Order: sequence, then C-alpha cells, then structure tokens
Amino acid sequence: MRSAPVGHKVAGWQAGLPGYTGVPRWLYALAVLAALVVVLPLVAMVARVNWANFIPLVTSGPALAALGLSLRTAAASTALCIVLGVPLAVVLARGRFPLLGILRALVLLPLVLPPVVGGIALLYTFGRQGLLGGAMEVLGLQIAFSTTAVVLAQTFVALPFLVVSLEGALRTGGQRYEAVAATLGASPGTVFRRVTLPLVLPGLASGAVLSFARSLGEFGATLTFAGSLQGVTRTLPLEIYLQRETDPDAAVALSLVLVAVAIAVVALAYRRPGGKARNQQASGERPTTAAGTGGGVP
Repeated sequence: MRSAPVGHKVAGWQAGLPGYTGVPRWLYALAVLAALVVVLPLVAMVARVNWANFIPLVTSGPALAALGLSLRTAAASTALCIVLGVPLAVVLARGRFPLLGILRALVLLPLVLPPVVGGIALLYTFGRQGLLGGAMEVLGLQIAFSTTAVVLAQTFVALPFLVVSLEGALRTGGQRYEAVAATLGASPGTVFRRVTLPLVLPGLASGAVLSFARSLGEFGATLTFAGSLQGVTRTLPLEIYLQRETDPDAAVALSLVLVAVAIAVVALAYRRPGGKARNQQASGERPTTAAGTGGGVP
C-alpha cells in the first residue's frame, strides 16, 4: 500500500487544526509595532486638524489650484510611466545582453537618490544651460519651471516603481504561454499583445497605482526643477510646505486631504486585482486571468 506524499500529510494535518494560520504569536506583536510606526503619526495629524475651519481651509483658491494641478500632473506622469516603463520592464525581464545589470541599476537609481538630486540632474539636462536645454531653446521649447517640468520630475521618481512591479510579475509568470504561442506561429508582437500583457495586468495595475501615488507626493525634484509658481508648478506638497510657514492649520488640513486621496487611490486599485481572486479561493474556484487561459501561470 502506497503512502500519501509528505506534502499531503502536512496539508491534512494543518486542515485538522481549526484556526491554524502558521503565524507565530510573537510576530503579531512586532506587526502591531510596525503598524504603529505608520498609523500613529497619521493619528497625531488627524488630532491636530482644525475641524471648525477645515472646509474653508481646503477649499481656498490656492488649495484647489494646487490639488487640481497635482491630480493632472500625476495622471500625466503615470501615463508616461506606463508608455516608457512597460517596454523597459519587458527588456529587463526578458532581455539577454551584457550590460543588463548596469541598466537595471541605473533605472532603479531614483529609488535611492534624494529627490532633490534628481531635480538637479533634470535641471542640468533640460534647463536653459543644460545638456538638451540649449537645443530646445532654439526650437522655442522651455521645459524648466513649467508644468511639463512637473510631469518630468514626477516621472523620474515614479518610473522605477512601475518597472519593479511589472518586472517582478513578468519573472514570476514565466514564459510558458508565450513559448506555446510562438510555436503556434504568433509573431513576437502578437505574443506580447495577446499573451504577455493580459497575464501581467495585475502587476501593471499595481505598478501604475504606485507610480500615481508617488507622483502625487513628489516634492524635492519638483521644487528644484520646476519651482513653485501658483497654478503652474505649485503642486499640493509644495502648497503644504509653504502653508506650514504661514498657516499651520491650513498645512495640516491639506496634508490630510493628500493622505486621504492617496489612501483612496491605493485601496481602490488593490481591491480590483485582488478581490476577485480572494473570492474565488474562498469558494474553491480556480482563478482566471485576462488572457482567458482558465488560470494563472502554473
């Protein structure tokens, strides 16, 4: 008589323990401490809000102008991150060439650089005396200290978030379905459009959300490269910084608005790709993908 595999024995033993999670109790204590590091400052900020004047503070002309500019530029930079980041992530995940490691390190550099350094780099690239600024000046294009500069600064700091997320999804998914499609005669472009992209849509959505949230909160690179011109380059983080010196109540109120918008964006995006899968797992169904394969990559 053949014995059941060890994995089946372990799974059956765990199933026989109601409420078993596999998480040691002491980890919960550290998890609570970690959560407090993030939540406690937010609670302190909420407690400091002047609720009596909250609506007038967040609906003033400069506040609404800064919020509108932040949302528009963050959306534009996220779109630019998708256009540029998807090909870059595919090349990093699937490409094979000698300088691949150096390219990956350079792409991820904005994750560790202080944003103000990125702003200086952009200024000396697109500024009037910059590497490309002189040629653009001849063409009548001035990027520095304009709304376009805000979008470029946000793209510079947010692009790595999309690339990291999408590259991870591409590596986790593997190339099994792409290889099958290629053996059936599909061209590389068709495989990319019909197989690769649908399979990594959750990773792409997560990366886009992270890019949008990072763009929304960008401060250092924007201030250095775009300046702080009301209605043109003064985004909500810059407005909060300026209000902190003259009207602390307004700064706290606007900070709460920025936190609320960021939480809403992240919660909405992470609910969409993950909610259906969790419901299917709870009901015992096999999750489906946008590619219509009847399941993720095994």
